[in-house]
Amino acid sequence: MTTTRVRRPSRRRTPTAVGKPRGVLHPRVQQVGPEHFGIVCFDCHKVSSKFLLADFYGRHLIPPTVVQHNRPDLDSAIAQIRLAFEQHQIRDGVVAIERTGRYHRVVQRAFAAAGFETRILHPFVTKQYRQPVDPGNKTDDADLAAIHRATVTGCALLEATRDEAWTTLQLVIRHRRDLVCKGAALNCQIRDHLEAAVPGYAACFDKLWESPIPWHLLRHYPTAGQLHEAGVTTLGQSLRQAGIRFQQRTVQTVFDWAFQAAAGDVAASQHLRIALALYDDRQRKTQDIQALEREIAGRLVQTPYVLLLSFPGINVVSAADFAGEMGPIEHYANAKSITGRAGLRPSRYQSGQVDKASGPLVRNCNRSLRAAILGIADNLSVCNHHFQALATGWAAQGKDPRHSRVKIGLRFSRIAFLMVAGRQVFRHPSIQGRHYILDKLSAFHREHDTGMVEVLRDLQAALGQLPSREYAAEAKPLGEELKRIQDGHRRGPQVLGDILPIVLARLGVGVIQSAESGE
Repeated sequence: MTTTRVRRPSRRRTPTAVGKPRGVLHPRVQQVGPEHFGIVCFDCHKVSSKFLLADFYGRHLIPPTVVQHNRPDLDSAIAQIRLAFEQHQIRDGVVAIERTGRYHRVVQRAFAAAGFETRILHPFVTKQYRQPVDPGNKTDDADLAAIHRATVTGCALLEATRDEAWTTLQLVIRHRRDLVCKGAALNCQIRDHLEAAVPGYAACFDKLWESPIPWHLLRHYPTAGQLHEAGVTTLGQSLRQAGIRFQQRTVQTVFDWAFQAAAGDVAASQHLRIALALYDDRQRKTQDIQALEREIAGRLVQTPYVLLLSFPGINVVSAADFAGEMGPIEHYANAKSITGRAGLRPSRYQSGQVDKASGPLVRNCNRSLRAAILGIADNLSVCNHHFQALATGWAAQGKDPRHSRVKIGLRFSRIAFLMVAGRQVFRHPSIQGRHYILDKLSAFHREHDTGMVEVLRDLQAALGQLPSREYAAEAKPLGEELKRIQDGHRRGPQVLGDILPIVLARLGVGVIQSAESGE
């Protein structure tokens, strides 16, 4: 007997005020009276700001005044505002600051430390409230008046408290992302100069960036003629002396290419010199990226977002990207709050009988969070069988690939909210099994050659985020890994052999002994 599920219509919240919930002032204004509620408006610049104090009705209590961005002037402005509050019997008030890059942060920090409630106003809002009153007149005083009008209508919003740990994680992941983009640009530049200096040389290697062979040969034999004259034996000896492992067929491929290589471009030697210099820059950036990724893993395990590693298709870096852009999960009431902030919803145009509810994605959103979610959606469509099947089915229906990315991103956001907010590992009715967090972390650190102290620290920190009911499941792959190390099935130094018994003890599982053969 089959049952059909009836989808209930979603309940839309009826707005109780014109302004946004984080910007409404009217209950406080009604409590003290409009003439006793003060609004301090700040129009910020690089080295100074201009501020205005007025009551709720707009009556000026302090005329537009310039204040420099230094401690004495800001303290003087705070004292002047407090004195005006006492003289005009202002019992309550807010400080509305127009967002200007990061220059407004100086004023925001100063007034927040002084005990004032600070609210942030988007420059677009100031523009929309200025143009109807002063069209074609853009001055600081006109902006201050527009900031006051926007604050009265609830467009100056409260911001969540900035936490140092979360801000640091966000800065680190953005710095890593910036280095990755610069490294990708360097790859294109290096290939361009290589093709100009030694046409076709890069095609001799399957792993041009990971292998030191092509770059060692170019430094010692910079032209195709010199490579051919050296011969296979001499090239191999040069690589052995440098301590570089190679296969004979690789050197033979280079020798065969050199025999029939085309001539280089004009100033080929300069192209090669630039390519090698750019490659050195790329190597430094690669080392920086590796170090940042180790730091990112250490910061991720301090947050509940480490539970996302149990999601098949999500690795340490993508989970940290999502965590850094999201911030504390306590700031989100539900999954729709995540997708709403990321702008994963269509724009809508409705006027009279016209209602276009399926337009393009909204433009005003947190684009960094949207990029993190859509990047994870790309990974899931390739590395997760369930979402890969969904993407294939949607493509067969003729859906736009962008539709598939957004749909997967929406589903991931719902699952991620349940996992992180509920402090639980991955569970999905359509996907059998999950990945193991500690096993993923140990594999990540093994690939990044992380020190034993850092590995143990991260594994123990991740244990603190795991629900205790999952300890036994997490111990199983670690026990199998320890057995492989003890049996000698892993080559090279194995620091995990010293770490895993400690982690297994924390999980409540003793060291797994190898079964006796009976001989």
